Amino acid sequence: MTAPVSAAAGSPLTAAQPAGDGEPVIRLNGLTKRFGSGGDSLLALDDVSFDVRPGEVVALLGLSGSGKSTLLAHLDGLQAPTSGGGTVLGTRLAGAGRADLRALRRRIGFVFQQFHLVGRLTVLENVCTGALGSLRGPRLGLPTYPKAVRELALDGLEQVGLAAHAFQRADTLSGGQQQRVAVARALMQEPALLLADEPVASLDPESSAQVMRLLARVAEERELTVLCSLHQVDLALSWAHRIIGLRSGRVVMDIATQGIDRSTVMRLYEEVGAASEVTGSAAVASAPPGKGA
Repeated sequence: MTAPVSAAAGSPLTAAQPAGDGEPVIRLNGLTKRFGSGGDSLLALDDVSFDVRPGEVVALLGLSGSGKSTLLAHLDGLQAPTSGGGTVLGTRLAGAGRADLRALRRRIGFVFQQFHLVGRLTVLENVCTGALGSLRGPRLGLPTYPKAVRELALDGLEQVGLAAHAFQRADTLSGGQQQRVAVARALMQEPALLLADEPVASLDPESSAQVMRLLARVAEERELTVLCSLHQVDLALSWAHRIIGLRSGRVVMDIATQGIDRSTVMRLYEEVGAASEVTGSAAVASAPPGKGA
C-alpha cells in the first residue's frame, strides 16, 4: 500500500485499509508511460505505484490530462508501459503476450463515459454482448445467444432496475438509463475487477448519483474490486473507500475517505502546494480536480 500522506497542516491522513485479504488485485510498481520520443515526447504516467486490495472501491481523481484514462487503459492491457509496470489479477503489464492480455480483459469489466450501446438493438441484446468474449463465433440477433446468457442478462437488468425495458430499443432510454445498461453489460463478464472511466461525466446530478450508488451496491454485493475515475469530489467521498489523486501523471494523493469530508479533501488540494514534502512516495496536489476527461 502507498505510504500515509501528510497534510502538512494538521494530522496525517492514512491510506485506506484493504477491504479484503489476499494478494492485491492491482499492484503497480513505478509504472511510467511516455508517448513519442525526444523533445516532443509526452510523459503521461510518471512512476505510478500503488496497490488495490480485493473488494476495495477506489476513486481516481485528477485534473484533465492528469493521466487517469491512460492509467485505466494500462490496467486493461490496452496500453503497454514504457518502463516499470506491475500486475493486474496476477498478469504482468510489461511484456505480456496477446493471449495473456485477452484472458485478462475477460476478467475485467469496463464502463466508459460514452455508453457505447448499439442504439437500434434492444436493451437485452446490448447486455448480452458483454458475454461475447466467452462465446465462439458471431451472434446475429438475440435468439442466437444461448438461453443461459439471455437469462443472465435479464438478471443483470433486474439488478440495475431496468428489467421492464429489456425489449426496448437502447436509443430510446435516458442517459442515466443507458449508463445503467452499460453497467449491466460489464457485469455480464462476471468480472473480478471493474474499471470505470468518468462514467457519470455526461449525466445530470441525479442520474450521476443513481449510477454511483448502483456501482457501490454492486461492488458490495459481489465483493467486486472497483477503480473509477471521477471529477466530483462529493461522489467520491460518498461511495469510495479510498481516493487516489493524479497530477501530471504522478500519484499526488492517497487517502481513506472514512472520517474526512469535502472540505478536508479540498483543503489538501488547495493549501499544500506543488513542492510540499510528504511521507513516502505520494505528494498532495496543489489544485482541486478540474473539468474534463
